[in-house]
Amino acid sequence: MGKSREIKKRMKAVGNIKRITRTMQMIATAKYSASQQRAVAGKPYTETLFDLVREIAASGGSVEHPLLASDEGESRKGKTLTLVLTSERGLCGPYNGSILRTTLKYFRETEGAREGDIDLVGKKGLGVLKFNEIPIARFHTQFGDTPNYEEVQRLAQDYIDRFSAGEISVVRVIYMRYISAGKQIPEVMQLLPLPRPEGGESEQASGADYEFSPAGPELIAELLPAAIKARLFQAFNDAIVSEHIARMVAMKAATDNAGKMGKSLQRQFNRARQSQITTELTEIISGAAALE
Repeated sequence: MGKSREIKKRMKAVGNIKRITRTMQMIATAKYSASQQRAVAGKPYTETLFDLVREIAASGGSVEHPLLASDEGESRKGKTLTLVLTSERGLCGPYNGSILRTTLKYFRETEGAREGDIDLVGKKGLGVLKFNEIPIARFHTQFGDTPNYEEVQRLAQDYIDRFSAGEISVVRVIYMRYISAGKQIPEVMQLLPLPRPEGGESEQASGADYEFSPAGPELIAELLPAAIKARLFQAFNDAIVSEHIARMVAMKAATDNAGKMGKSLQRQFNRARQSQITTELTEIISGAAALE
């Protein structure tokens, strides 16, 4: 009797867990749908603006700007700044683990990155970075599940001002890049200085005949800050939609596992109940036989 009661309690607990994980899966699905629309809607603008800046820089010949990487690849004075985007909450499968493994590998392989400034978004990265004795310069809590462009713009402008003043030499963002619902990859993106086109791209772009109005330097001065802010905002949107996908998949797996466990416990309960009934019947028959 005690064993069947214990199994019954476990069945009830597993049923409660299944209802919770199913609810969390539905919430993550709804949030994924909204964040995916934002990420996909902003990507064409960001990519077009970035490609336009690179084309102007490649075809303009002598076009130079402090925010644009130099052709000679000269090293600037200042510290390296790294922005790491993790999630505020857990239960999102391997999402944070993938980002943090990429982050630790980056700090091991990149000279000066660990000693530079490290900005963190999301509570789930705090413990890992502290455990590995990586100092955090700033911890941002203002973005949440729906990053506001104005907040991201202020952060990007702060990076631009510090970069222009020579306080930092390079800004890199470590985040989960959203490619599709079935594929997201952790990526280290260089935000500042904006990389120039590769050799092949530069030669291809320089073969075209461009006329700039206004002139190339003026266009670059206007477009570069906008492109940098748009790229950072797109990184935030990619990170959010990737987090919701990971949580949706994790909660679906948890719901399926709870269902399987519930069926297994039901079989165990049926066997225990059957054994109990058989024992009771045997005792009744034996008692009746003893009275005869």
